[in-house]
Formats: sequence, C-alpha cells, structure tokens
Amino acid sequence: MSEIPSSFWLDANEIQFPELHLALKEPNGLIGIGGDLSIDRLLHAYSKGIFPWYGKDEPILWYSPDPRMVITPNTFHLSKSLKKTINSSKFDVSVNTVFIDVITHCQKVTRTGQPGTWIGDEMIHAYCNLHKAGYAHSYEVFLDDELVGGLYGVALGGIFFGESMFSLVSNASKVAFAYLLQNSHYQLIDCQVENKHLESLGAFKMPRDLFMQQLKAFDKGMVTQ
Repeated sequence: MSEIPSSFWLDANEIQFPELHLALKEPNGLIGIGGDLSIDRLLHAYSKGIFPWYGKDEPILWYSPDPRMVITPNTFHLSKSLKKTINSSKFDVSVNTVFIDVITHCQKVTRTGQPGTWIGDEMIHAYCNLHKAGYAHSYEVFLDDELVGGLYGVALGGIFFGESMFSLVSNASKVAFAYLLQNSHYQLIDCQVENKHLESLGAFKMPRDLFMQQLKAFDKGMVTQ
C-alpha cells in the first residue's frame, strides 16, 4: 500500500473529500478514511464518483477506482438463454417494495472466493436511510411470491450506482439486472470495480476522468453540499 496522505483522514464535521487526482493506485482508488455514513456525506461522495467499501473492524474507507467498471443499455448483452428465461414469465420483478430484504440478502449470501461480506449493519442502516430519502433503490425478483434475487444501488439523475446483488436460484440476479437496464431511465450503470461476470453481460472499463465527465452530464438536478 502507498503512503496515505494526512488529507485522507476525513473531518467528522466536514463532508468534503480530497481531489480525485490524489487517489491511491494501490489500493486502487482509495481517497478517504473515516467520516460517517450520513445521507449528506453519502450523496456528496456519489456525486464526486466516490463510494464507501470496507470490511469488519476497519474504519470507513472511501474509493474512486481508475478505471471504473460500467455498463449501458446499449452495451448490455442479453443472451438467448436469459431472454428465454425473461420471456417465460417464470419470475416477477418489482421495484422498491422490499428494499430491506434485498440488502439483507446481499449481506448474508455466500459468495465464491469471499470469506465474508463488506455489507455490515452500519451500511445497511445507512442505505436504508438513503432509500427512505428516495436515493437508494432495489430491484426484486420473485418466484412463486418468494424473493429469490435482486440488487440495490444509489441513483443520481441518469446514473445508477450498483452496490450489490444476490441470487438464490439460477438467473434471478441476472433478471433483476436486465430489468434495471431495459426498464429504467438510467443511461449509465456504475459497476464500480472489475467483475468478470458483469463483463460477460457487457460491462466495460472506463477511465475515471471519462466517468466523471459522464457523471456530470447525467447528474441532472442533484443538489450537493
């Protein structure tokens, strides 16, 4: 890890972050440490292309990686098998009906190659507050009236910042992802960091500078502190 500049330690009473060009290369994109997960700080962070990502017993860590993994409705690859699954009407999809259940499943689901989760109780509380304020949203997939998959994230204008997804049955999270891309007004979906699974669906790496240009262009009507 590179030496951490003193400016990275965030003031509890100020929501400002260091300039993005100061972000570390290793770990990729680290730009702040500490602070809190208040609604004001989270919204300010997302408007600057920054998101929190930290594990148990760690301070709050803030990142803006370079490059950024993103996907658009135009680059989304809908496979024949997934299209068949969607057209079968096997699943029912809803939006913002069980946000707390979605984020809790994302916290608890077992992931290959990961010993635990980065979604702690503090994160759940913070994003539920964002949801109540109208900025965090969930896409939910049901099978026979049972929640079997979904995803959640933060929306600012025409950009959706994807946070996490889960699937209890095959293809459930893909159905939620497809619904997000095909049935929403979002022009850009932020996938944050490189992910081979999302890459197979059409996600690609975008330089941070270009991502910030896109964020400013699509972030209409968002008021930051």
